[in-house]
Amino acid sequence: MRVVNQNTVIEYVREHIGAFHQQRIDCLSKLKLRDVLKRKNPYLFRVKSLNLAHEVVKGITDAHISSNEETIFGNWLEGLVIFVNEKAYGGKKSGINGIDLEFDKDLIRYIVSIKSGPNWGNSSQIRKMVTSFNTAKKTLRTSQSRVNVIAVNGCCYGKDKNPDKGEYFKYCGQEFWEFISGDSELYCNIIEPLGNNAKKRNEEFQKLYDQRFNCFVAEFVKVFCKSNGEIDWEKFVKYNSEKENVRLNQS
Repeated sequence: MRVVNQNTVIEYVREHIGAFHQQRIDCLSKLKLRDVLKRKNPYLFRVKSLNLAHEVVKGITDAHISSNEETIFGNWLEGLVIFVNEKAYGGKKSGINGIDLEFDKDLIRYIVSIKSGPNWGNSSQIRKMVTSFNTAKKTLRTSQSRVNVIAVNGCCYGKDKNPDKGEYFKYCGQEFWEFISGDSELYCNIIEPLGNNAKKRNEEFQKLYDQRFNCFVAEFVKVFCKSNGEIDWEKFVKYNSEKENVRLNQS
């Protein structure tokens, strides 16, 4: 194992976190109300008794943005994990389907599936991950007959008091960052540089959000509100769920 230079990691975070901010801004700038309306559950918003157009639009838009940001930041964190592990153990992005990272440590080949947090999937998704682990093990043992392969589900934050899951290990938070770097304090040291230029970029995002939100509310009122201002829930549900594609008539 090579000692990971913390300054190198901190500099990487500061230099690359701008990509996350830019991607979330780009996604918001391309977002269309009609696309969001098709992806969210209209029944949920009705049962919450939301009767103001801006409440419905905000609920739908914020839910979409939150989910999208989780995905964007999860991908960004995966890149950081691979960068750190390459510096410590010479690890690399895996070419095996379903595996994110491969590296050797103490004569063991580790295959890693990287997730943001510990509560990332249902039982079906976990079974799919285990299947990917088992397939990867067979692939590696076929090409390298004597290799000892251990599978790990690595989570960038959180805790798991029972890491041994039988077919794989689950390392979370501090335990995971130490596992991929050999540094028990890395999980804390990366938090400060994540704030690099954050205030300015978030102000930029908020300005765009306000503009898009106002446009979405105006569009929603025009298309999905009756002449008396009441939300036309039936029209909303039809646009979201009818068998035939319903086109928005904004005239």
